[in-house]
Amino acid sequence: MDTAVQTFDPTPEPTPRPSDNAPQLRTLLLTDLVDSTGLIERLGDTPASDLFRAHDRLVLQLQQQWRGRLIDRSDGMLLLFERPIDGLGFALDYSRGLIQLGNERDIDLRARVGLHVGEVLTWRNSPEAVSVGAKPLEVEGLAKPMAARLMAMARPGQILLSAVAEPLAHRAARELGERGQHLAWKSWGRWRFKGVPEAQQVFEVGEPGIAPLRAPSNTPKAWRDIPLWRRPAALAAEAALLAGGALGLWFITRPEPAIAFNQRDWVVVGDLRNLTGQSTLDDSLAQAFRISLEQSRYVNVLSDLKARDTLGRMQRAPGTVLDRAIASEIAIRDGARAVILPTVAEVGGRVRVSAEVIDPHTQTTVYSESADGNGAASTLDSIDDVTAALREKLGEALASIEKDSVPLPQVATKNLDALRAYALGQKAYAHAQFREALGFYQRATALDPQFALAWLGQTRVQASAVNAEAAIDPLHTARSLRAHLAPREALYLDAWDAEIEAPAQALAKWKELASLYPDYWPAQANVATHFMAQNRFREALPFAQRSTSSKNELAALGYDTIGRANLGLEDYRGARGAFGQAVARGVGSSLRRAAATEAAQRNFPRAAQLLDGAPKDDLYPHFDKIAVALDKGEWDAARAHARSAMALAGKEQGSFPARLFQLPAAVSDWLSGDGEKALQGARLTVDQALQALAQPVDANAADDAALGLMAAIFAQRLGDGDSADRMLKTLDSKPGLLAVPVVGELSRVARAEMLSAANRPTEAITLLEPLLTGSEQYQARVALFGAYAAAGKDRLAMEQSQWLQRHRGLAYVELGCAQCQQALNVVDGNLSVLRMAELLKSAGQLDESRQQLARFDHLWPPQSLPGYLRVRRESVLSPASN
Repeated sequence: MDTAVQTFDPTPEPTPRPSDNAPQLRTLLLTDLVDSTGLIERLGDTPASDLFRAHDRLVLQLQQQWRGRLIDRSDGMLLLFERPIDGLGFALDYSRGLIQLGNERDIDLRARVGLHVGEVLTWRNSPEAVSVGAKPLEVEGLAKPMAARLMAMARPGQILLSAVAEPLAHRAARELGERGQHLAWKSWGRWRFKGVPEAQQVFEVGEPGIAPLRAPSNTPKAWRDIPLWRRPAALAAEAALLAGGALGLWFITRPEPAIAFNQRDWVVVGDLRNLTGQSTLDDSLAQAFRISLEQSRYVNVLSDLKARDTLGRMQRAPGTVLDRAIASEIAIRDGARAVILPTVAEVGGRVRVSAEVIDPHTQTTVYSESADGNGAASTLDSIDDVTAALREKLGEALASIEKDSVPLPQVATKNLDALRAYALGQKAYAHAQFREALGFYQRATALDPQFALAWLGQTRVQASAVNAEAAIDPLHTARSLRAHLAPREALYLDAWDAEIEAPAQALAKWKELASLYPDYWPAQANVATHFMAQNRFREALPFAQRSTSSKNELAALGYDTIGRANLGLEDYRGARGAFGQAVARGVGSSLRRAAATEAAQRNFPRAAQLLDGAPKDDLYPHFDKIAVALDKGEWDAARAHARSAMALAGKEQGSFPARLFQLPAAVSDWLSGDGEKALQGARLTVDQALQALAQPVDANAADDAALGLMAAIFAQRLGDGDSADRMLKTLDSKPGLLAVPVVGELSRVARAEMLSAANRPTEAITLLEPLLTGSEQYQARVALFGAYAAAGKDRLAMEQSQWLQRHRGLAYVELGCAQCQQALNVVDGNLSVLRMAELLKSAGQLDESRQQLARFDHLWPPQSLPGYLRVRRESVLSPASN
């Protein structure tokens, strides 16, 4: 999938208008990149230019998405939009995009943004003026300095709107999708702008956790309009007069208990109870109540469509009445702060409109409001009176409701306790605490045996823990409960079905789900993971970045994926920053990735320090411990780590994790000089992979195939071609496995190695060169290096050696056969230096050969080398033969 931003003209021709000079109503967006000059000084010219190119790509992409027109730019930008919601959508995505760019470079990157709607005059400059540097289009009018004042007073990361822009954008916020329902809208009162006679109302909108949501600062051109009686001197005098009476007044008129609403908290409005007997009033009164309450600046009202969607996930009939109990459960599931139940009744000949404010966790009434009127015609006025009173009291204090107002996962189950257990499982899974997550998912299915997504959670956690055999039964249970899933969740089930039982089709399934539901974060994350498994790191990054949305409960894992993709691209700074974000969010397994990042740069002390922080009972950091020890030439330490790993993995004899660690153990034996034991380990790995593939069901079939091929490739180096022959014959009868990209590629590498061993290197080169797509496996390059050398193509062989030495990040992070090849990759990277010295000597470049040999000696001191490598080293030092 090509994820590059399409090139387009950022200033397309406007739609023809009757008069190009007539004032036009437009939305103006002004931005200013905070401390852009300081960024250049801190980063340096080249990294800063890379940053600004990435910034420009972001802006072009967002212009296209939100139909914006770029008018001017320097440290900031001026853009025009047809509608305020388009300008707001651009601003929100721009703010999030800047944070992501900053995180990738370990810097704080934010912008100030001002949004205003007003009339502007536009005119085109002549071609001659444009050719000497003028802008193609000029924009002027009072709206422009208004937007500039808003932008200048904004805090870093803040989006400020004028009183004209705010209601237009607020009304259309639903067009932003689910994100629009969770925006925070705040009023910062009236402000005076220099050159503008009237005070202006200023608003802020932003995403919690991203926007500052704090009052703007006074500037020389914009300051808060404070009435005389609220200025400091007047307040001091007033305070002295009022203090004495305040205490007594409090005892006389204690406030009613109320809910401690934060501005723009969410509420659920239950169905209106009409007790008048006039059923024709039902729909009109309910709609009037909702519309009136939506005018509040203190709360957002959960839309009726959203409430009905949640009702579906509760597996209730579409027409279920939203009474006290049902509306309270909806509030708990969606993280709303309270429920409001309206009632219309006839009391003593008068029509009474009342509303109860309910704590959803206890379903108790916190307080109520009512208003009476004469006849049905009075109900609309009474509704306005009740909602006005509610809007005043929703800001009073009651902290008890605030504790649990976090949305629960939006999944289908009728059991609220099962949903809570599932939510805890999601939280544990986000921190890569797979054992705890499995326990919570199992608790959820015990409470609700028909909770299909909790069964699927068990499949996911078992697969993540490299225990795919145990993932099959819960997958089959989830499949049998498909009818209980919402359409999106059913597609999620299909993707996991492919993941376990048809791996060649899995990426297509995840991409389909990600395309249909762009805000469904698991799909984005799994597309990224599949691209990464195929070494398509650049394609993986956009999907991984989307999965770090603040609304994704598993966002922390997205940062780990970003780090792994950056490491595969040799972007060590980006990898370090992303892994730091993941660790800070509780993903302990990212410590080993961070260690690999340091080891790839040969910062071994820091790598060891990070690996020491990994849990002692965690099996998979041993991959990195073995690889780092081999990288340093510490063969005994590598073998000790391999024995520890085998002891941990061997708790289940013949398990897939036990099979995985046999290959790095064999590589450690080889570097220690025990070639016979290394060959035994490689053959045993091939035998066990073939045994697993012969079973009726092998949940790890793709990984077993890749593992067996990698072990066979290693065995060929040790003189055993039979293992590769057996693996390839078995896979020829399994076309579904050969369709898995990694398996198909490694099978070609194994065939090429067999051809090279049979003195047919030219045929091996023909087989390998088409694999060089930019996402090839590291061992494909190793095999091509050997084939070029055997064919006498020394220059091409040397190019491969240089490539292997430059791509140490890939050597460490490549997933391949579930990372079983990491140790071999790292070793081959170092050995390529010795092979380069050998090639240079054979080409008569003796000085260059000695330089390469000195590099090799720095990597692995001569006294530590096993006998067969010591012989090769000494042959480079021996005089050239005539």
